[in-house]
Order: sequence, then structure tokens, then C-alpha cells
Amino acid sequence: MAQDGVDLSGVAGRYAFALYELASEQRATEEVSRSLAAFQRLLGESADLRRLVASPVFTAAEQVKALDAVLRAAEIGGVAANFIRLVATKRRLFALPDIIAAFQRLDEKAKGLVSAEAIVAAPLRPDHESSLRQALSAATGGKTINLNVKTDPSIVGGIIVKLGSRMVDASVKTKLNAIRTRMKEVG
Repeated sequence: MAQDGVDLSGVAGRYAFALYELASEQRATEEVSRSLAAFQRLLGESADLRRLVASPVFTAAEQVKALDAVLRAAEIGGVAANFIRLVATKRRLFALPDIIAAFQRLDEKAKGLVSAEAIVAAPLRPDHESSLRQALSAATGGKTINLNVKTDPSIVGGIIVKLGSRMVDASVKTKLNAIRTRMKEVG
């Protein structure tokens, strides 16, 4: 199942689509998006929360009880909190990170945004980031770009850009590996 170019196959896609439809009906997509992003940050920061979400050892009741405390402390309420509890009750909490990602893609698509990720060896200067954003916007026919820039010194230099299903790897590391491979073939 695909919705305007967003793949919604599988459990995560179906749940994300249902949540997006509900949030849209209640005119709460912004609130739900912010709440899910906050919960995603919590997952990134807490190994215990990741374990609770991923482990089948916990019962649904235990997961809901623990989540209630987390949601209350993070001040996540409304549709998003109810949805997270529902996912736990249905024993699908393991799919929550993928559900959140699919929901965010649906929300970005509805807003006309395109997500892109750039991996660079050193932090970009603001003018370089702006130029990259403009180039990506031009490549997508003028769409607004939601750019996530990550720093990875192991690429040595250059840039790796992921835009939708496309990826351009212009990193020095990849070029050096290609030269190394060619040298072995000659040798």
C-alpha cells in the first residue's frame, strides 16, 4: 500500500496511516507530530526505554504502565499518547520507531516537504548548508527540503547525500576505496 509515494506496507505503515487519518480528522497533525518526535528523542536517549519498547518479555500491561509514567513525565498527551498506549496494548510496541518514521513521512508529504540527509566530514558552514538546501530543492522541482546534516569524520571529506530513495556518495573515503580496489585488480 502506498499513499502519494509513501510506502505504507507492513504493520508500521498501516498504523501510521491510521494515526495520520485520525490526527487529520481532529486537526491535530502538528501536535501529534511534535509528540511523536519528542517520544523518538526519548527513545534515542534511554536504553531502558528502547528495551521496554523492543522486548517481548514485558506484558502489554507492564508496557502500558511504564509508558504512562514516561508519557506523563515528558508531557506527551492527547492523540499521540493514546495511540502509543494502543500500540502497546496490541503488542506492537516493537514497531513504534518505524510507525513514527512512517507518520513523519506522511506529514512531510502532506506539507510538501522532502526529507534529505547529508553526511559530511566536518560541520557545514551556514552558507554551505544553504547552498546545499537550494541545490536539493532545485533537484526536486522546487520543493522545500527538510535537511538533516550529520557529521562523520570517517568519510575523510566530500559528502554523502540521501534524498528519498536516491543516494549520491561523493565522499573521499569511497573514492579511496575505489582506487584501492582498482590497484588490487591491476596488481
